[in-house]
Amino acid sequence: MARRALITGITGQDGSYLAEHLLHEGYEVWGLVRGQANPRVSRVRQLLQDVQLVRGDLLDQGSLISAVEKVQPDEVYNLGAISFVPMSWEQAELTAEVTGMGVLRMLEAIRVCSGITAARGAGSGEIRFYQASSSEMFGQVRETPQNERTPFHPRSPYGVAKAYGHFLTQNYRESYGMYAVSGILFNHESPRRGAEFVTRKVSLGVARIKLGLAGELRLGNMEARRDWGFAGDYARAMHMMLQAAEPEDYVIGTGRTHSVRELVEAAFGAAGLDWEQYVVCDQALHRPAEVDLLCADPKKARTQLGWEPTVSFEELVAMMVEADVALLAGGGDPHQDSSWP
Repeated sequence: MARRALITGITGQDGSYLAEHLLHEGYEVWGLVRGQANPRVSRVRQLLQDVQLVRGDLLDQGSLISAVEKVQPDEVYNLGAISFVPMSWEQAELTAEVTGMGVLRMLEAIRVCSGITAARGAGSGEIRFYQASSSEMFGQVRETPQNERTPFHPRSPYGVAKAYGHFLTQNYRESYGMYAVSGILFNHESPRRGAEFVTRKVSLGVARIKLGLAGELRLGNMEARRDWGFAGDYARAMHMMLQAAEPEDYVIGTGRTHSVRELVEAAFGAAGLDWEQYVVCDQALHRPAEVDLLCADPKKARTQLGWEPTVSFEELVAMMVEADVALLAGGGDPHQDSSWP
């Protein structure tokens, strides 16, 4: 019998790549959606025709219990979140409720449906739980590169909420014996990335300039450095974590950093353009509290899981620029995720 997986955040970048990977592995895949009125649901159906959908909301404990009872999953991947970091200052309470408390509600749904109590731990047929933690939890880093033992110092409401979910996952593992793990994922991108994220903002800006649709690209902090990888590689790592004999947390990244300036140079270079003729630095686009440097130490994932990234930074940037040039040339709307194949 095929293993069954339930994914929250199925309509996002990571959810789509994870669903594709699990379907390829022979899984029966279910996606949690708040309602059919969500315009992204139709695109998920077009892209992932074999995925089944179930209603539920990370803000509603009862709906999550009902979803877990209906699906009876072997694995739950909690990818749902308010994930755009700058927005977390504007919607701090909602970020806490979805990105933080949503983890608690999903863990509780699994615990309740599995009949787990303080006196009765998880059994051999337990539901395995994956929590999407984030490198934003490191924030003002105390060491570089960052590994599973590096202390957290989040610099945004998003990072704080992710840290809460991370520690809660660890607590349920230790308190109830649940198979619950967190993947501390560093920045991972693709042509499916939301248009508001800096990598996609750059690739779309380059595409618009290349096609004569714009004359400049406005950006904030050009010196911030990130460890950028391909989202499809990171989705594969999520699955590998839940196949390990023992539940453990893992840092996932490439171990190489690049500045936003280097991202811009690579993106304009992929289109045969000189970035200095078009990019404008805008102080208004800086974060209230900046995270200057994030760099992963993925040694544990490489040695214990055998995970390795397959797409280089240069290949990733070129992939995104090419996809957005094709998207805009064909009259597509980047805010409607039309770049999804």
